[in-house]
Amino acid sequence: MASLKDKFRISNFQIILLGFAGVILAGALLLMLPFASKAGRITSFPDTLFTATSAVCVTGLVVLDTGSYWSIWGKLLIILLIQIGGLGVVTMAVSMTMFSGRRIDLMQRSIMQESISAAQLGGIVRLTAFILKVTAAVELGGALLMSPVFIRDYGIIRGIGFSLFHSISCFCNAGFDLLGTNENKFVSMTGYASDPLINIVLILLILIGGIGFLTWDDFYKHKFRFIRYRLQTKVVLVTTLLLVVFPTIYFFVGEYYDLPLKDRILASLFQSVTTRTAGFNTTDNAALSETGKMVTIILMLIGGSSGSTAGGIKMTTVAVMLATGVSVFKNKSSTNIFGRSIPEEITRKAAAIFTMYIMLFLVASMVISRVENVPMITSMYEAGSAIATVGLTLGITPKLSLLSRGILIFLMFFGRVGGLTVIYAAFRKRKEVARFPHEELAVG
Repeated sequence: MASLKDKFRISNFQIILLGFAGVILAGALLLMLPFASKAGRITSFPDTLFTATSAVCVTGLVVLDTGSYWSIWGKLLIILLIQIGGLGVVTMAVSMTMFSGRRIDLMQRSIMQESISAAQLGGIVRLTAFILKVTAAVELGGALLMSPVFIRDYGIIRGIGFSLFHSISCFCNAGFDLLGTNENKFVSMTGYASDPLINIVLILLILIGGIGFLTWDDFYKHKFRFIRYRLQTKVVLVTTLLLVVFPTIYFFVGEYYDLPLKDRILASLFQSVTTRTAGFNTTDNAALSETGKMVTIILMLIGGSSGSTAGGIKMTTVAVMLATGVSVFKNKSSTNIFGRSIPEEITRKAAAIFTMYIMLFLVASMVISRVENVPMITSMYEAGSAIATVGLTLGITPKLSLLSRGILIFLMFFGRVGGLTVIYAAFRKRKEVARFPHEELAVG
C-alpha cells in the first residue's frame, strides 16, 4: 500500500512544472476575453497561449504588438503574468501564504528550495521575504528613475504606468514593451537608443535581475567582501563581468562603427547586456552581421544566473563545463574553481543540462528553418531566443506557422522551468539495485 501511495505522490519538480503550466493556461484563457483587447473582441487561443507563455516564461517574443493590441486590462494581466513568472510560481504562492499569516510547512519550504536553487532548506522563509523586499525596492526604484522621461513623452498617468510596466518587465528579464503603435509596431526601445538615462536604468535592472537571488543575499550579508561570498556568487560576478566587457568591445568595434560615439557606446553596452535574456533592443537586430547574430545567439544561450529571473543554460553551468575542460587539459583528477573542488555530481548535471539545451536548440532550429524556408541563422536566432527566454527577434515570430509557434512555446516553457526540472518531473529517481561492470571507451 505504501508503494502505491508513493507511486501517485506528486514530486516537488512536478509541482513546479504544473504550477507554471497552470498559470500559463489561466493567463491564455483570460487574454482571450474581449476585455483584454483594445478592439473588444475575442482573441484566438493560439495567440493568447503564445503571449501567456512568453509572459510567464519572461521571454518577450510576441505575435501581437503589446502596446497597440491589448487594452489596459490586457496589459495589466500581462505584467501580472510577468511578475509571477519572474519571481517564480512557487515564490508567489509561498508569498501569499506568508501574507495571510499562515505557517509555511516543510513541503512548501522544500519546493521553494528547489524553485530558487537554494543550497539548503534552513533560512528559506527569510530568504523568500528578502527576495520580495529587494524585488519591490528595485522595481519601484527603476520606475522612479525612468518616470521623468516617460512623463515628459506620455503625460503623468501614462508616463507613470509606462515606467512601472517597463521596470517590472526589465527586472524580470521579460522584454515586453508598450511603445508600439498601430502605425509602428514591435519597436521595443529603439526610440530611446540615444537616451543615457533609459539605457543605464534598463541595463542595471537587467543585471540585478539576472545575477540571482542568492547573489543578492551575499551582498546583503557580506557587502563587498568578495572572499566571504559563496562560490556561486563569485562565479556569477566574474562571469557576468567577462560577458559584459568582451561582447561590448566586439559590438563597439565590429557592429556599430557607423554611429556617433555616445550612441555607439550605449548601443554596444546595451546589446551586450540585453542578450543575457532581457529581450529589449535599442537597435535593429536584423541589421547585425552574420557574426554579430552568432555572437548574440551564443550570449543568449549562456543566459544569466541560476535562481534568478534570467534564463539560458546559465553562467554557472557554462563555467563548470569550461573548468572541467581545463582540468582535463591539465590532466587533473578534479574540477576546481576559486580554490574549491566541484563534486562529480555537479559536473554530470552541468554536462546533461548543456547537452539538452544544445540538442533542443539545434533540432528546433533545423525544423523551423525547413518548415518556414528561412535561413538557418535566422531560425537559430529565434529558437535561441525562445529556449533562453530572451525575447530578441529578427522579426519573423509574428509570421510563423502554428507548428513553428508551437515549437517556440515548448522551448520557452522548457527554458523557464529548467531542463532538470522537466526531466525530474517526468522520471522519478530510482534506487540503483545493481552496478554494471566497468569497461574502457575511447573518446576524443
